[in-house]
Formats: sequence, C-alpha cells, structure tokens
Amino acid sequence: MTSFAPDSLVLNRKLPLWYQVSQSLRASILGRPPETSLRLPTEEQLAQHYGVSVLTMRQALKELEEEGLISRHRRRGTFIEPGARRGAPRRLLGSIDAIVAQQSGERTTILDHGPEPVPGEITEHFPDAAEIVMYRRLRCDGDTGEPTNWAENAVHPDIAADLDITDLERWPMTKVLRDSLGVRISRITDTVEARLADPRTAELLRVPLLSPILHYTGVTYDDSGRVVDVARIRYRGDRFSFSVTLDAAD
Repeated sequence: MTSFAPDSLVLNRKLPLWYQVSQSLRASILGRPPETSLRLPTEEQLAQHYGVSVLTMRQALKELEEEGLISRHRRRGTFIEPGARRGAPRRLLGSIDAIVAQQSGERTTILDHGPEPVPGEITEHFPDAAEIVMYRRLRCDGDTGEPTNWAENAVHPDIAADLDITDLERWPMTKVLRDSLGVRISRITDTVEARLADPRTAELLRVPLLSPILHYTGVTYDDSGRVVDVARIRYRGDRFSFSVTLDAAD
C-alpha cells in the first residue's frame, strides 16, 4: 500500500488560505489511487507541505471532517474515510482547486477522443482553429456504478498534442491542464442552466428522454487570454448541487 501524498498547491493570497488548502486536499483525497494508505500525514507535515501555519491547516482539516471525508483520532492520527466521496455542496469562492474538487472522486470512462471540426456553438472560443480535439467521458458513482454525468472537453490542438489520455481517467481536465501540462490558467467562466435530456444524454445517464438535467459550460483561459478548453458537462438533476456563498464586504 502506497503512502498518501497530497498534491502541490500555489496559494492565491486573495482567497482564504484554509479554504484553498481544504479544496486542494479534498481533490487529492477523492482522486487518490485505490491502493493509497488511508492515513494522512500529521498536521505539522501537511502545514509544511502547503506552506501554511498549523492553525490554518487545522481549519482546513475541520472543513473536511465536517463533510465526512476524514476522521481525526486523538493520539492515532487523521484518516481518510474508506467510503469518502462527493457529498454536500461545496463553497465556491473563486478557486481553481474548487473546480477540481467539484469534479473529482468518480470513476471515469473514456468514451472517445480525437480531432473534430469546431462545433458551431463554441466557434467563438476558437477563432484561430479549423478543428479542436474532443474528449468525451462518462463519470459514475465510485460505489454504485450509477452514471452521474458525462462530459465533452473541446481542447485547443496545440495543447492536446501533449495530453496523456490516461490522465483523464483519474483527474478532471482542469487539473490535467494545470498540473500535468503546465498551462497557466488565468480564469474559468462557469454557466449552469436547466435543459432537457437529448437521446444520447438519456442513454448515457439512464434517465428518461427529455427529463430535466443540469448543463454546465466551463470556458478555461490561459494567461494570454486564449481559450484552451471548453467543457460541456451534462449532470443528472438528482446527482448534482451547486452552491455559492457571497459574503458582505466589511
């Protein structure tokens, strides 16, 4: 059994440190290989890994404990719950790691991938490309095998040339772009809307034709302002929740 090693994190000083750490650690927990140890490093080790204080680390762990992803035992340490998976809605405060955490922790099957003409509804995002590389994936609940969503990612060809398809079986596209390919992501715009299930969506998600689904569109920009990925994800309406917390300014 391999030891648990959380992913690295570049901190954004505009967001609460505990929140960024909790989201990064959450994604690491949900995306861990099956053979990984359930024991987490100590608070001190995790604080050193993320470059934060022990107090900040403790607050991040408390967030994950309240969600049921970890349990903490006096003198024994902190452990990942064996059945840890996506649960309650997360607080989204503008962090890329929040997007990664939202999409982590499900079993992913690659449906197909390859170059295609740019679909008409997203041509505005790829004005300099005659074609894109499309990746289609089906995500299922890790425990029941029940389908929860299916995703299409339209990726700029020069980015896709370096992409390892096996990475997408484990990680969301956002994480692969940032951490595996080194894309400097500057922003992601999200749109969530209600739609009706088309024939393919109904078949893949095992829902009635024309039943309500949630359609998510995420447009990812690099630091030059170029669109590198357009994600279109169809969620079963009974398996997805979206929560945003807005705090009043002091």
